[in-house]
Amino acid sequence: MTSQSSVSPWGRPRPDITRRLCLAADIEQYSRLDTPDQQAAQAQLERVLRAAAERSGLDHGKWSTQPQGDLEFAVLPPGIPEQLVLGEYVTHLAAELGGYNATRRPAGRMRLRLAIDTGVATTAALGFSGPAPIAVARYLNAPEVKQALTAPGSANLAVVVSDRLYQDVVRSRFRGIDPEQYHRIHVQQKGFAGYGWVQLPGADPQNTRKPRPGASEDGPQPSTRTAEQEQPSFVQHRVRGTAIQGVIHGSVVHGAAPGGAHR
Repeated sequence: MTSQSSVSPWGRPRPDITRRLCLAADIEQYSRLDTPDQQAAQAQLERVLRAAAERSGLDHGKWSTQPQGDLEFAVLPPGIPEQLVLGEYVTHLAAELGGYNATRRPAGRMRLRLAIDTGVATTAALGFSGPAPIAVARYLNAPEVKQALTAPGSANLAVVVSDRLYQDVVRSRFRGIDPEQYHRIHVQQKGFAGYGWVQLPGADPQNTRKPRPGASEDGPQPSTRTAEQEQPSFVQHRVRGTAIQGVIHGSVVHGAAPGGAHR
């Protein structure tokens, strides 16, 4: 048996385009803490992320991580079941946060935003590159996700998953995942536009659905809830004055409209 070369016929290494599960966890309102509390919060962030992984049967030590103070971005090894991360991992992370916060005063609670997507992610000189890391960053910092933690009765953890993961995993109800715990948001930041789905483990889903005054909760949406769930996802990107829009069927985007100055 001969080994396969990783070098292409043109003498360049083949790019690694393996699809990976990516996630990022960020401490809410980290900047309000003083220096000793920031140090403690970083230590607790590392602890709860590792503990949740271990309780879910995942080896956190094999994750490719990029710590950024109040945030940890991670690319998981190939083959990690997506339903395990969206199910047990999220459940155990919420439990770890709840246990920690039960020993803290209200002002010292640590609350997290967790964003999850799947797609191409490759290593780069300063971290990771690819569509999935970018999408995770945009979901994580969406105002709708930050606001979810300020809703009445909000929990310790706000989770946002990509529309791809919602359609493929959440709606399939693997490992007891409940689609009714999620509500849809429209994210538009820094050239990225798409839908995400938010849940607050342990909180009343109705509390997380309340939009800001004068703002639509989900952006453009069909007239009925049934139509919202059954229609394919809508995306819109602006590229040098051209609005590219269409519907996603699997991984294929159909439809493009030139111009788009008023979209």
